[in-house]
Amino acid sequence: MNVIGSFLVVLSMLPFFPFLIVYYGMVYFKKPKKTALHTAMDVTTIFLIAAVAALFNSTFNLSFGFYLILLVMLISLGLIGSAQTRLKGKINYRRMIRAVWRMAFVVMGFSYIVLLAFGLFSYIIDFM
Repeated sequence: MNVIGSFLVVLSMLPFFPFLIVYYGMVYFKKPKKTALHTAMDVTTIFLIAAVAALFNSTFNLSFGFYLILLVMLISLGLIGSAQTRLKGKINYRRMIRAVWRMAFVVMGFSYIVLLAFGLFSYIIDFM
């Protein structure tokens, strides 16, 4: 159990590895590249959320990074649901959740890079 937990922690701190593992694993098993890409994005989003929450908490010495991410995702769900209701008159839950999840991948990927760079620079400045 300890080995599995350590492996998950490493994957959370380096979220691009799960993306590569899932993508190339699916391509190896003869899945279409588009399906492999979407599945890799969906799996990596979980690890990106954990990594960004941890980076946010350690960079700003706070403890609500995960809850902030969750709040933003819930607000996004509400806004997309409201837009769907206004435009089409009904809500397609599967499409709404997929849209928020894919947007979370993009936003968390960008946030990971920014927070990692910010944390690295602040560590270097504090070290000097």
